[in-house]
This record gives sequence, structure tokens and C-alpha cells, in this order.
Amino acid sequence: MKQIKEAIILAGGLGTRLRDAVPELPKCMAPINGKPFISIVINYLQNQGIEHFIFSLGYKSEAFTNYLAEILPEGTYSIVVENEPLGTGGAIRFACSAVTTSDVLVVNGDSIFKNKLSEQSKLHFEKNAHCTLALKPMENFDRYGAVELNEDHHIALFNEKQFVAKGLINGGVYLLNVQAYLDENLPEKFSFETDYLQQFFRTRNIIGIEQNGYFIDIGIPEDYLRAQTELK
Repeated sequence: MKQIKEAIILAGGLGTRLRDAVPELPKCMAPINGKPFISIVINYLQNQGIEHFIFSLGYKSEAFTNYLAEILPEGTYSIVVENEPLGTGGAIRFACSAVTTSDVLVVNGDSIFKNKLSEQSKLHFEKNAHCTLALKPMENFDRYGAVELNEDHHIALFNEKQFVAKGLINGGVYLLNVQAYLDENLPEKFSFETDYLQQFFRTRNIIGIEQNGYFIDIGIPEDYLRAQTELK
């Protein structure tokens, strides 16, 4: 079975909602029990078989470059730096210039979803998908939009953010066919979630898999504090 060996980590966000808790750092570098959050993401992905990382950086990129040189051997990672914010979609497309494989894992550097990459990639290649999302079941939420799946794993609907008693959320872990993505006629700056996924899920081979691993997004102060306890 084909294996996913490369990952793009999106780490260029401003982290404005976390600015009071972590005033001097990009949010992916926010310390969790003394270690930058991104180190937890890297370690988890290495344990899932990822051998090469592409870091998509922007805001305060120098905070990352020094740290990455300390923890990762030369040749195991690449860095691309946005001169101006490109949105999540533009950042992924820019980072694809450093990808050497046909399909790549894409994750956010400020969240972690401990999904089973082997199961996600098996489905991705079996379905010859353009994009495969890892979806997390959740109860009583309004911070995320709910995602509905068909029986054949194709995305049926992306719902707007509203209170949902029980549903699936987009866990921010994507498997992406690089060429199919680059072939789309999209602007330089765009949102991956809005302008790619929600725009094309009916007409492209965009699928999802439900996985019930641990999930946390440190983008708001209360969840950042929760991470200090849960990620010991």
C-alpha cells in the first residue's frame, strides 16, 4: 500500500486570539509545559510515518527557523515563507512547490488530531481522491461547522457554524493530491476551507473518514490552558 511520507504544516497564522496568553510568539510556538506546541505535532506525525516536513511560515518566521534547526536533522524539512498572508489555500499551494511526492498530508500547526493516518491514506488511495478529510465526532459544539458524509465517504454537506448536539467536524487533517490541487484555477490568495472544499465538494472527488482520536485546537486561551493539562 502507498504510504504518505511528506507533510505540510501550516504555521503562518497571527494568533490574535492567543496574543494575551502568548504575546511574543506565533501561536504554533506557544509553550505547552515548556515545549513549543509544534514539537508535539511534529513528534506525533513522525510516529505516523512522516519523514519530510514542509513548514509554511509567515508571522515571526524566525522564531521557527532557529527552533527547527535544533530539533530536526538537515534534509528532513523544508521551509517556505509567505511575504504576505495568502490564506490557507494560497499557503498550501505555495508549500506544494516543495513537495516531492504525488500526495501530501496537510495539517494546522496550532491543532492536533490524533487520527490514524494509515486508515485515512488507505481510503484516499482506494478512492483515488483529490482530497480526504479526517472528521472528528463531537457533541454540543458551536465553534466549528458540522460536516455530513454520504455512505460512500463523499462529503454531502458543509454546514455553517451553529450549535450542534452531535455531529462531525473537520479535524484539519487533509490528504491532498498535489497535481489535482495545483490544476484548479484559484486566485493567489484564498481560503482552503471556503474557496476549495466548500466550493468543489460536489464536483471533485473530495471525501472524508470519521476518526475518533484526541483533538485540540489551541487557538483560544481556554483551550491553550486545557492543553497544558491534557498534553503532559
